[in-house]
Amino acid sequence: MSRRRRNRKQLPEGLVRVDIESFCHDGRGVTHVDGKATFVDGALPGEVVDIEFTDMKRDFAEARVAEVYESSSFRTEPKCDYFGLCGGCSFQHVDPERQIEVKQDLLAEQFRRIGRLDEVPLWDPLRGPVWGYRHKARLSVKYVEKKQKVLVGFREKRSRLLADMGHCEVLHPRVGRKLVDMAQLINCLSIRTQIPQIEVAMGDAGCILVFRNLANPSTEDLECMTEFGRVNDFRVYLQPKGPDSVVALGEYESDLLSYSVPAHDVCFEFGPLQFIQVNPEMNRRMIDRAIDLLAPEADDRVIDLFCGIGNFTLPIARYAQRVVGVEGSRELVAQAERNAELNQLANASFHVADLTSDQRHRPWYRETYSLALVDPSRAGAEEILACFPRWGVKRIVYVSCNPSTLARDASILVERFGYSLKGAGVMDMFPQTSHVESIALFEKD
Repeated sequence: MSRRRRNRKQLPEGLVRVDIESFCHDGRGVTHVDGKATFVDGALPGEVVDIEFTDMKRDFAEARVAEVYESSSFRTEPKCDYFGLCGGCSFQHVDPERQIEVKQDLLAEQFRRIGRLDEVPLWDPLRGPVWGYRHKARLSVKYVEKKQKVLVGFREKRSRLLADMGHCEVLHPRVGRKLVDMAQLINCLSIRTQIPQIEVAMGDAGCILVFRNLANPSTEDLECMTEFGRVNDFRVYLQPKGPDSVVALGEYESDLLSYSVPAHDVCFEFGPLQFIQVNPEMNRRMIDRAIDLLAPEADDRVIDLFCGIGNFTLPIARYAQRVVGVEGSRELVAQAERNAELNQLANASFHVADLTSDQRHRPWYRETYSLALVDPSRAGAEEILACFPRWGVKRIVYVSCNPSTLARDASILVERFGYSLKGAGVMDMFPQTSHVESIALFEKD
């Protein structure tokens, strides 16, 4: 961006020059204009920028940077040509080292403000690759009549419109460099207006593309899609209805992908629509840290809540007497059981349960556990926290994708149930974005 100096009186109509005071949780800069909090896309703390308002509410306003007047030393040139247009990333203008510091600061602030916990020891952040790391994504697809072409990618920032983009720098290059090819493929199909999305899933080897189709493809369409998969080494699938309707367009050895965690001698299989962590390198480092913190020993009984396909359960089972995984999705539990069998881990068992509801009638609920790992959705784990002291849990590792609900749950564990928060830190699972992944350790004194 330009740094041309202007006299305040010479600002074009509609622009306001402001000092950016801080970051908010989603990576926007915060300032105040006439006493009203204003959230500014593309602005960094300490900068003086000219802003253009994009929305005005009663209690706050939203704006974007029109020009940087005085820039931060942390500002860097975005790598992606579509930064500012595409809504997939919001931090590319921030130096990667500063990005993780901002997230660490945000975590500490949430502990103070929401959790009322002022002295939380913060560990060094876990870092990983900052580009081309994403192995899982849902790409939007749209045929645009005015442009007479198909767009494939992510939506524009704060818009339902699809960004016109040719590549993506955070997707693994195998997919991120193929957006135009995918769009051209769909543009040639008879059902080009009836494909709203493509589910992308990659394992350590192999990549699956699942095309959501709202109409039946013609014979020629099927031939084109099959050839596209062959040429680009993708396994191509169609999904005409719900998740159970996914069907392959070729003869593949397996409908599953896999990833390994060599440090704990575990391999996972998963389906293309099943949840896994999108950043495989950071996932391995996260598992290492979780096991180091949990420190399971041969006589420990461990409960893993919101266990998914067993991402933490099975590595823990290498060290503990027994591990019980609990998950709300029957499909994921079935996959976790298959993964336990694949890894010959007879000391891991899995159960389907809605962890937001009363589970006192369940046999696994009535057991005791010395250790617990919890990895909930953004909503957190408030409903299940009271179980930890009843089970006799002495140590809890909490993996979080939302620092606000982590702080809330931390306050409950400390103030209501007598645990101590021994430390916490962020993990750079989603570089270039405002998403904050973190991990915390609680112990019973």
